[in-house]
Amino acid sequence: MESVRSSLRYLFADFIGDHDGEPPFLPDGLPEAAALAVSDGIHLLMEYQGASYAQLYVDRIKRFVRRSNLDVGTLCEIAQLLAARMAYEDPIRIAQLRLMSLERGRRPGGWDTDDVRRFRLDELLGALPQAIADSMLTGFEQIGWLGRRRIKVRFSVRSRLAVRRLKLIAGLRRWRLQSVRYGEERAWVERWLHMIARALDKQPAAAPAVIATATMIQGQGDAYRQGLADWHAIIDGLAKPTFDGVLPIQDLAAAIAEARAVALAEPGQGALKRTIAQIRARALTLEPKSNAAE
Repeated sequence: MESVRSSLRYLFADFIGDHDGEPPFLPDGLPEAAALAVSDGIHLLMEYQGASYAQLYVDRIKRFVRRSNLDVGTLCEIAQLLAARMAYEDPIRIAQLRLMSLERGRRPGGWDTDDVRRFRLDELLGALPQAIADSMLTGFEQIGWLGRRRIKVRFSVRSRLAVRRLKLIAGLRRWRLQSVRYGEERAWVERWLHMIARALDKQPAAAPAVIATATMIQGQGDAYRQGLADWHAIIDGLAKPTFDGVLPIQDLAAAIAEARAVALAEPGQGALKRTIAQIRARALTLEPKSNAAE
């Protein structure tokens, strides 16, 4: 049994390129209390993609290490949420996790239990290299399938054929950083980090609320797309204009919390957009009174 496990381990590592250099060092100046959180993030992303990807994580964390108005607890939260978002759950990741459980001799839910996920068609195509995916996305969009088709994918380890199929999916890790989905995730992460930095500069009390918005975007399928759309609505409607100085929201954290509560209670953006409009109207109505008081 041990020889089988060993063979699986090395076959799996070779197939997805797991031997990808050494883990990067922790950022200089990182508080000791944050070392464990950042170290965990590094190891997660080494497993997820490799050393260069883990180095990107470290480089992103460096932006916040020496911030005088950022406490260690908040830095740890950024590190944890950043690692979780960079290890986004695409079909490649799900296949990786199933194979790793098999390699480690674990049987999640038993051999007879499959992990069945429901993906949007554009999500599945988005895991492919952009050069391949673009023409397919265009073609499916033209026939009206792109936003409407939902496809069930079974991640099974019940047979040799099923395991071989998982290895094929996990092998796409080699091209993940050239995929459509990675381009979207990279743009989102960079914007989230930028908004955190702006909050620390413009309204530090709102920084924890901006950081926590990362939890709005999880999973896959329609829930993922809805969370992403809600996030952009809140950032574009409340946070960005406040930081730009065109919307005088004095308590941005409370405004974000109000908008998020509505988005959670009433899926679909109708209620969220109305709430954002009401928050903006209140802020603009209060501004002249504030100036008069001064």
